[in-house]
Amino acid sequence: MSRQDKHPHLLVVYPKPSLEGTKANKTKIMKAAFIESTGSPAVIQYGDLVEPICGPNQVKINVAAVSVNPIDTYIRNGANFWPLPTPYVIGCDFAGTIIETGHEVRGLNIGQRVWGSNQGLMGRQGTFSERICVDAKWVYPSPENVADRDLAAISLVGITAHIGLVSKAQLQPGETIFVRGGSGGVGSMVLQIAKAMNATVITTAGNSEKAQKCRELGADHVIEYQSRDVTEALHQLAPNGVNVYWETLRDPDFDQAVQTMATGGRMVLMAGRDARPSFPVGPFYVKGCSLFGFAMFNEPPEKQSVAASDLNHWLRTGAIRAQIDRVLQFSEARLAHELQESNTIQKSGALSGKIVLVP
Repeated sequence: MSRQDKHPHLLVVYPKPSLEGTKANKTKIMKAAFIESTGSPAVIQYGDLVEPICGPNQVKINVAAVSVNPIDTYIRNGANFWPLPTPYVIGCDFAGTIIETGHEVRGLNIGQRVWGSNQGLMGRQGTFSERICVDAKWVYPSPENVADRDLAAISLVGITAHIGLVSKAQLQPGETIFVRGGSGGVGSMVLQIAKAMNATVITTAGNSEKAQKCRELGADHVIEYQSRDVTEALHQLAPNGVNVYWETLRDPDFDQAVQTMATGGRMVLMAGRDARPSFPVGPFYVKGCSLFGFAMFNEPPEKQSVAASDLNHWLRTGAIRAQIDRVLQFSEARLAHELQESNTIQKSGALSGKIVLVP
C-alpha cells in the first residue's frame, strides 16, 4: 500500500520552481493551471510548477486533453469538501500517454494511451498540467479509435451516468427514462447510455437546435421546454409514468417528478448541494418510489473501473460519443471556468456539451 493509499487525504504539493534551484538541480518544470487561494475564476493562474514525482503505485502521464466539470468550479470557489494543497492544480478529467510507471504498477505500460477522472479530489492534485501522476487504480486504457479529446470529455460525466443508471437506478431494457437536458454534459451521457441499454428516452431541450442534437443522440422524445409544459408533455408521452427520472437541475421540482413517475419509479439526483426544496412525502411513498443521490467521487475505484470498461465498449462500437462544445488552451482555464460557471449557476444555456482544454 502506498503512502497516498494509507492517507487518502494526504496533500501532494507541486512547488513553484525557484530559478536558482532549477539551474542547480535541473528540476523538471511544467506548465499548469492552478490556484493558490479559492475564489472567483480570477484566482486561476497559468504558469510554471515543478513536475510531480511518480509514486510506486502511480503512472506519470503526458496530458493531451482535459475537460471542465461543474464540481471544478465549486472547489475553486471554496466549497469545503476537503483541504486543498497549495498550489492546487485544478481539474478532474484527463486523457494522454503514459511516460513513466511506478515499480508496483502492473498492466499499464510506457507509451500506452490512457484516460480517467476523479483527480483534483480528496486532496489529490488535479489534471490541468502538462504532466500528472495518477494512482493506477484511476487509470483506464484508451480505445484505439477514440481521440484523447473525446475521452477527456466523457470521463467524469460518463462514469457518473453509468453509476447512476446501472448501479443506482438499475435501469432495465424496455423501461422509460426521463433525463432533463439531454444535450448537456451529464444529460447527453445518460441519454446515450440509456439507449445503449435499450430504454425509451424522453428528454428536454431549450431550443430547436439542441432538440435536434438530442434526437441525433437517440432520444425517442424531446420536449422543448420554452414552448411546451414539461409535466403535461410527460403525462402524454408516458401515461403510465416514467420508470427512471434523472434530474440535472440544482433545484429539483419533486412535485413534478413524483407526478410523472411510474409506480416503483426511481429518481436520481447528482446536483444541487445547497438545494432545500419541498418534498411530497405522501405521493412518493404511496407510489413506492425510490430516491438515489450520489457523488461520483465517493464511489470506489472498482465500481468506476467497471463503468470505464463499459464506456470503452460503447465508445468502440459507436453507441456513445462525446459532446464537445468548444476546445480551449490550458492558458484559457480562467475563461473555461467563467463559461462553465455561467452555464451551471446562472443557467445561461451558453454550453451544449463539454469544454475541453489542450496544452
